[in-house]
Amino acid sequence: MKVAEEGIVAPKAKKIPVNLEKHGDVRVDNYFWLRERDNPEVMDYLGRENLYNEQMTAHTKDLQEELFQEVKSRIKEDDSSVPYKLNGYWYITRYEKGKDYPIYSRKKESLDAPEEILFNVNEMAEGYDYYRLGGLNVSPDNKLVSFAVDTVSRRQYTIQIKNLETGEIYPEKIKNTTGGSTWANDNKTLFYARKDEVTLRSDKIYKHRLGTKAKEDEVVFYEEDETFHTYVYKSKSDRYLVIGSSSTLTSEYRFLDADDPDGEFKVVQPRIRGMEYSIFHFEDHFYILTNYGGATNFKLMKTPVVDPQLSNWTDVIPHREEVLLEDIDLFKEYLVVSERSDGLNKIKVMRWDGQGSYFIDFDNETYTAYTGTNPDFDTDILRYTYNSLTTPTQVVDFNMRTREKDVKKELEILGGQFSKDNYTSERIWAPAQDGTMIPMTLVHRKGLIKDGSNPVLQYAYGSYGSTIDPYFSTVRLSLLDRGFIFVIAHIRGGEYLGREWYEQGKLLKKMNTFTDFIDCSKFLISEKYTSPQHLYASGGSAGGLLMGVIANMAPQLYNGIIASVPFVDVVTTMLDETIPLTTGEYDEWGNPNSPEYYHYMKSYSPYDNVTAQDYPNMLVTTGLHDSQVQYWEPAKWVAKLRELKTDNNKLLFHINMESGHGGASGRFEALREVAEEYAFLLDLEGITE
Repeated sequence: MKVAEEGIVAPKAKKIPVNLEKHGDVRVDNYFWLRERDNPEVMDYLGRENLYNEQMTAHTKDLQEELFQEVKSRIKEDDSSVPYKLNGYWYITRYEKGKDYPIYSRKKESLDAPEEILFNVNEMAEGYDYYRLGGLNVSPDNKLVSFAVDTVSRRQYTIQIKNLETGEIYPEKIKNTTGGSTWANDNKTLFYARKDEVTLRSDKIYKHRLGTKAKEDEVVFYEEDETFHTYVYKSKSDRYLVIGSSSTLTSEYRFLDADDPDGEFKVVQPRIRGMEYSIFHFEDHFYILTNYGGATNFKLMKTPVVDPQLSNWTDVIPHREEVLLEDIDLFKEYLVVSERSDGLNKIKVMRWDGQGSYFIDFDNETYTAYTGTNPDFDTDILRYTYNSLTTPTQVVDFNMRTREKDVKKELEILGGQFSKDNYTSERIWAPAQDGTMIPMTLVHRKGLIKDGSNPVLQYAYGSYGSTIDPYFSTVRLSLLDRGFIFVIAHIRGGEYLGREWYEQGKLLKKMNTFTDFIDCSKFLISEKYTSPQHLYASGGSAGGLLMGVIANMAPQLYNGIIASVPFVDVVTTMLDETIPLTTGEYDEWGNPNSPEYYHYMKSYSPYDNVTAQDYPNMLVTTGLHDSQVQYWEPAKWVAKLRELKTDNNKLLFHINMESGHGGASGRFEALREVAEEYAFLLDLEGITE
């Protein structure tokens, strides 16, 4: 045991060696037993880790409270969303002062009409440590709403139906679902996806008829391939019910006339390994976003609804080598295309009649822009969201005919301290070890002097093609105002520079993700933005895997690392098909039942590569009920780090015993988790207020 602070002794997990053999290779896992959730000794160990964390951070409690109150004070507590109109009603989400949860309401036809409360989640959440309401879906006749609740944080939702005329919540409960559901046009048939009890893979689409018991619900589709998950939704036109099946690399869709819920779903195009597509309905065609025919960055095609097979697909927007086609929005007179080039979001407006097209102007070097809630089909108004590292989030209604912008709302930052003129952002490029240039976006207060003394928090994700765009954060101001530089490293494994950027950071090229992050760190140091004494790294989930790898590979570069719900026991998890979501991950990481992938995974898996060396100060967090990354992965990792690390740096482990992958459910409780992380960083920097 290492004594980290006077009189406080770090927990030590007992070692029970378990030999894990595969492909003739034996790994000895001394902490395999920590996965025994029902074992009192496991709960005792987790409790001791939480106690140790409390003791080690006791001196920062005032700082944590100060940060929490500071961040909370910037938030307009009685805030509300920009209303949107759907099927004759304006829908609004609002918060009341001092309350953790939203209130969902609507007004008929006019915003001056009386407010109808759909759900007051504050009342519904009373008595629960965790409460998440989701999947709200109003029936076409506006009389019923389906909704879903998760009170465990394991993303296993229970669907119920509420009568909006009487206020009655029907007693029937549909359990173990994804939360999403969709109404047929008869106002009495509801389609939804249910999960496998063990793997939590959404594998079946059911049909529920109002007034019947859930156990009588009919399976309308069963996704047998264990690497796929399935879901159901309705087209924006309200004409079709759509069942989607997706894996990392392949997709397939079925459709059914929404007026005929008892009919048979018809396949658009049977799945072809490696072919991805998504469908959008407009008039007599499906518009299809796809990588078919080697379109790495995707292209837009269309096909007749009456006979949608692949032989009838024709190009609308051809594939372009330098432009990633990300999404489309369909309107009566316009096709709106969301694309990405040189890492930046672009929104293009095209008229169906061919009377010209144009891009919406954005005046910043780095920014985030994406289309928002646009349920109205016959309109000239496109709603989009815009923000940057220095510009608070704006919701904009853009007139596609006149090109006029109407900022409906800009995120209000209370307290009177914030001015966007106090901050600056930039994009810089770091050379990777293979010569590739890696982009980073960063933000800091103006007046920065590059002398190596600035504290830097470097953040990244780098998996699944998920792109972390440069976004505004009110919470982050607490670091920036204390002298921190915040950096997003757009490493390979995301899609910041297109689909190929993702392809270069997955499977047998996954190591690029990790070395890119390290090379970005080295560049920040060499350019004197910071130094190893002041450089910090942060990532969660697959980004937590990234944190685990850099801690093993380049611990000398960082003074501190925050790993949130980290995926760190890669080989063991990917070999265990009973763990939720494992089989669907093969196309991202590889299948370790193949020797090639097994050995490659083992070469970077954080848990398997912990060694006797100095490690940075580290804060590791998890949720006991996490369904994405099981709590035992970080628990085993921390135990092994405690056993082998040769330094006296801090190693803190906080287990939220009530939450899962997303952390606390209340908006203010979630801020306490951020305050804890920020206090960890500021304490290491010697910043006490």
